[in-house]
Amino acid sequence: MSDDRPGILFDVDGTLVDSNYLHTLAWSRAFAEIGEWAPMNAIHRLVGMGGDRLAPEVLGHDSPGAADGHSRHYAELLGETRAFPGAADLLRRAHGAGLVVVLATSAPREELDASRQAIDADDGIDAVTTKDDVESSKPAPDIFQAALEAGGVDPARALVVGDSVWDVRAARAAGLGCVGVESGGFSSSRAVRGRRPPRLPGRGRDRRPAVHRAPGLPRAWRRRAERGRRAGRPLGGL
Repeated sequence: MSDDRPGILFDVDGTLVDSNYLHTLAWSRAFAEIGEWAPMNAIHRLVGMGGDRLAPEVLGHDSPGAADGHSRHYAELLGETRAFPGAADLLRRAHGAGLVVVLATSAPREELDASRQAIDADDGIDAVTTKDDVESSKPAPDIFQAALEAGGVDPARALVVGDSVWDVRAARAAGLGCVGVESGGFSSSRAVRGRRPPRLPGRGRDRRPAVHRAPGLPRAWRRRAERGRRAGRPLGGL
């Protein structure tokens, strides 16, 4: 296959398919099963990075079983996956314009297969790459590098389209330009500029995540939680 063709590398979850909140729910249920907890908004901000990275990032420690639990719970939600309006047309139009269209996702192959079924535009897709094809998931550049090779795309004539910080950072690491979209629920300031989401405090199973500093809580709740935390009450007294 020629490696000098122009192309577009599309992220899938949150970019072409409305699935980010389903992933958030699946992670929340997986954490609950193993006695862990994190605010859904903190989980959502990490959707898009590889599942092997998300649990340690949001919890502050390794959590055996979390990734498997996520996969199991997300499989139960696959029937609710919907493609964004215009996603199929976008892929077909890019393909029809002579661009190589490659789907590049941190999801495993079976989840991508469900997303492709929802999009229903295989005639506009030239190649795909998943986390199963690489050693390191996003924000490492491996998936986009594998996508370039799979599609025979010239890196100097390639563009990434994604919805999350992790897409932007992975594209930068691969030396590629990136267009950030807001369809996955990330603001333009985060997705387009590649800002890292705030990390949820709390490390180790003996410490619950510090609710008083969790993103998104009203100020009054944070103050109350801080008083409770100092008094030694679980969850800061909320």
